[in-house]
Amino acid sequence: MRHGNVNRKFGREKGQRVALLKSLARSLILRGKMKTSVAKAKEIRPLVEKMITKGMQGTLSSRRQLIAALGDERVAGKLIKTAAGYKGRAGGYLRITKMGPRSGDAAEMALIEFV
Repeated sequence: MRHGNVNRKFGREKGQRVALLKSLARSLILRGKMKTSVAKAKEIRPLVEKMITKGMQGTLSSRRQLIAALGDERVAGKLIKTAAGYKGRAGGYLRITKMGPRSGDAAEMALIEFV
């Protein structure tokens, strides 16, 4: 049964999909904003928002969990610094703005950025 199995597959196997989402999250954290497809933007938004909430805790344990999830201490450090600016905010750290279709394959594109 597939109850509760609502994540997008992107035509990839699990390991490839996890690597894709990890890479997208790292790029978003390092650059602050990025252009990607609407489906990918909607898929990484809850992941990154949970990481920001984890980064706001500021404990050693949360820092180690972020390093494990992102694979790099430098990216985790930047996320923790970014999360410090959202201390008084109760969620909604990212904004997705639709940009229209891509010229090559008409995939719907979006800009995802920190608020």
